[in-house]
Amino acid sequence: MREKEDLTKLGSKKTTYSTNYDPGLLESFSNKHPGRDYFVKFNCPEFTTLCPITGQPDFANITISYVPDERLVESKSLKLYLFSFREHGDFHEDVVNIIMDDLIKLLDPKYIEVWGRFLPRGGISIDPYCNYGKPGTPWDKVAIERLSNHDLYPERVDNR
Repeated sequence: MREKEDLTKLGSKKTTYSTNYDPGLLESFSNKHPGRDYFVKFNCPEFTTLCPITGQPDFANITISYVPDERLVESKSLKLYLFSFREHGDFHEDVVNIIMDDLIKLLDPKYIEVWGRFLPRGGISIDPYCNYGKPGTPWDKVAIERLSNHDLYPERVDNR
């Protein structure tokens, strides 16, 4: 995973789309406001991956929210990274944890959460959620609170 200011994906006219999971696609850049806490949120409503058992496609809306510390993820590299799951086979719960772990490794954020809202297959949908707060910071407590209250008011699922 790149941690240099020389972003190679942004503005490139020769974008290639890998369909094999590749965390090396992720790039980051310096946060110009590291002393201020703020959320950055990404929505990926067209996420696709494969069932590791049947090989059938799984479709999801992946939401990533994080509070940056010194680094921010470059959005085009994130798009290419998420696209790289296209031919990757993992269970829904694994996918959201892999995404979160890769972003923690790249960014060392104060706080991050990843929520996958997968379309149903076989009459059931799976919506895994994971989060992380940097140990020794107030965000560690926020992570516990948000996880314990995550789905107190679940949305009505009639559109999937």
